[in-house]
Amino acid sequence: MGDRTGTRKYRGDRPSRPYGLISLLIYSFLFTSHLLPLTVFSQELTPIRNEAFTHGEYLEYSVYYDSYITGKVTAGIATAEVKFESKEVNGRQTYHLIGTGKTKGAFNLFFKVEDRFESFVDRELLVPWKFIRRTKEGDYEYDDDVKFNQFTGSYSSTRKNKSMPKGTQDLISALYIARTYDISNAQPGDDFPITFLLDDSIYVSVIRYMGSEDVIVELGTFRCLRFQPLVVAGNIFSQPYPMDVWITDDKNHIPLLIKSAVIIGSVKLELSEYKGLANPFTSMIAPKEKEKSRKKKK
Repeated sequence: MGDRTGTRKYRGDRPSRPYGLISLLIYSFLFTSHLLPLTVFSQELTPIRNEAFTHGEYLEYSVYYDSYITGKVTAGIATAEVKFESKEVNGRQTYHLIGTGKTKGAFNLFFKVEDRFESFVDRELLVPWKFIRRTKEGDYEYDDDVKFNQFTGSYSSTRKNKSMPKGTQDLISALYIARTYDISNAQPGDDFPITFLLDDSIYVSVIRYMGSEDVIVELGTFRCLRFQPLVVAGNIFSQPYPMDVWITDDKNHIPLLIKSAVIIGSVKLELSEYKGLANPFTSMIAPKEKEKSRKKKK
């Protein structure tokens, strides 16, 4: 464990600490906050059909905190991007994925967050070969560089060299691989596991399908599929499934809205901007402008 003395900036072993509010929001976006360690399994390294995303996709999210004391407060911005370039890593063509999260406004005064995650994911197998993490949260800093060897089932990070199940994902690639899952025949209650690496430990995120719903956000009204990632109940979450994730019911499978209940109030990530989608946005029932005009006609 790290030493909490001195400047309190940590770039070695990660000290045990609770997640702050904004950290919770950002990791919720990546499906990784307070996940429960489960039995892990190896994934066969076979080509995976990807119709959900492509080079040039850019998604931006507004992050909110809401409680009866504060009301709805804008806390920050999170982004997810697939760079245009196709880089070669370990002799394999990859997608270069970048996820960022940062606070804004008054939240910077008491807990400033500026996080950046990068992943280089095999274009054919959809497994990561390289992961870069740069985290700044309040007075805490944490950097990590991970190289995966998916064929031997091992990895080397800034601190350790260890074995892992083949097909293990990282924080960013886990989000994108989930978008490629075939859920055309899914029934409410079906679970979808994702094995991933976090801070030199292997976890499984179990994402439970809850059914289809129409969702209204600032961008308009969308047909969506609702999921609940499994997280640990504790100081932050009050129940095993407190988080709801709505993805668009089209080939893009974009996370549209994420809500998470906490001990006091709730946090939310909402899609606010998008471009470079791989497929038409057919899940949109009505854009924001049409919603307004309908109200005026009533």
